[in-house]
Amino acid sequence: IFYTDWMWTSFVVFSISQSTMLVVGAIYYMLFTGVPGTATYYATIMTIYTWVAKGAWFALGYPYDFIVVPIWIPSAMLLDLAYWATRRNKHAAIIIGGSLVGLSLPLFNMVNLLLVRDPLEVAFKYPRPTLPAYMTPIEPQVGKFCNSPV
Repeated sequence: IFYTDWMWTSFVVFSISQSTMLVVGAIYYMLFTGVPGTATYYATIMTIYTWVAKGAWFALGYPYDFIVVPIWIPSAMLLDLAYWATRRNKHAAIIIGGSLVGLSLPLFNMVNLLLVRDPLEVAFKYPRPTLPAYMTPIEPQVGKFCNSPV
């Protein structure tokens, strides 16, 4: 349970990676297709994929909030709005839209994460599986046998 173990670190890392993923993907599509509304479409696809992953983990017996679906769509709508407002200047679209996404996506996700059940409770209820015996590392036996060439 990554979020449980490293709450703040994972929040920051995920915020940066998800913002980048949304902006780079959506700006790429918008610049090459020229169609406003592409970021929202892109964010909707990513949201649906995450719902599918959430359903798969739930089917495997994990709790429903084991996977937290990121809130991409409102940030993507802001990106589309910035693109529409600055359609004559592609660089402004990237700078203003990227800033709006970079500032809003972590905010939306923080609110989303506050609604999750107590992560510590989930961590103790669903502990990580231990390594099987054949994968357990063996300490090297150095210096135990006087006549050993090893």
